[in-house]
Amino acid sequence: MALPPSVLTVTIGEDPPPRLDKALVRDAPEAAGLSRSRLARLIAGGAVSRAGAALTDPAARVAAGEVVEIALAPAAPVAAAPEDIPLSIVHEDDDLIVIDKPAGLVVHPAPGAAGGTLVNALLHHCAGSLSGIGGMLRPGIVHRLDKDTTGLLVAAKSDRAHQGLAAQFEAHTVTRRYLGLVHGVPDAADPRLRGTKGVTVEAGNIRIITGIARHRTDRQRQAAVFGAGRHAVTHVRVLEALGAAALVECRLETGRTHQIRVHMAHAGHGLIGDPVYGGRRRLPARAPGAAAAAAFPRQALHAARLGFEHPVSGARLDFTAPLPADMAALLAALRGADAG
Repeated sequence: MALPPSVLTVTIGEDPPPRLDKALVRDAPEAAGLSRSRLARLIAGGAVSRAGAALTDPAARVAAGEVVEIALAPAAPVAAAPEDIPLSIVHEDDDLIVIDKPAGLVVHPAPGAAGGTLVNALLHHCAGSLSGIGGMLRPGIVHRLDKDTTGLLVAAKSDRAHQGLAAQFEAHTVTRRYLGLVHGVPDAADPRLRGTKGVTVEAGNIRIITGIARHRTDRQRQAAVFGAGRHAVTHVRVLEALGAAALVECRLETGRTHQIRVHMAHAGHGLIGDPVYGGRRRLPARAPGAAAAAAFPRQALHAARLGFEHPVSGARLDFTAPLPADMAALLAALRGADAG
């Protein structure tokens, strides 16, 4: 007997694009992997519906608040193979698992790189009990962290958990707070910062609102854009001024690819060590920790807090993860505790 399709529910956000396919690309969870071309095939195949009626025209208009359902075919057999990769497990139950991801671990396989990823590790650890909604290359994956970003990530072990977690990420009700070490000290009173398009200041905290889309000329990068792209909102608070650098907390309202890295660079305070968005910026040679910052091999970003409602029990879950050793050492150097 054929397995029934999984149904992804998408609520259309405010000011939707004029076309169904563009609205779904914008508002569907990124973890679902729904490109515009894949959505076009799903729409043409009658897999997209509203209020029980199929939507077969990709140019159909949708309104904010409407609920659209997408029937996704059952996952094909997973192409990735289980691998015995150590995991730092923060929490695990029958429906989900929360891990503290180290730097250097890619979340899911990609064409040409099918091994050594978090998915491979989860397939081994969970022994096949991962949600199939993510498809062949991303079973169980609800959200992701960049390869060299450390910290908390939740994966779904059951389809019901995947659906429930995806809905919370879509509704922006998941608590996600990151710690980052950035160039310069973001100052809410700085006229340059206040004059940066998309940046506003509220009660001393900084809010960055832009669209995020692929860079026009470099397809490996994202860019802050206006009037296009996926809506992205980041709240930034300075936790500690460190002379020529700062420890900041970034709170995500949305979760777009490279969002914090793009937004901090857009605001003029790129992450220390960021090889893609940091440019060639360096701390002044005499600043504490300048050498340690110059040698830091990755973006100094850590997913320190993750909170959500358990998608099955309804219990509130909140997790924290301390700074990894490399970021803790860098922070100490920037404080002057190490001449590095």
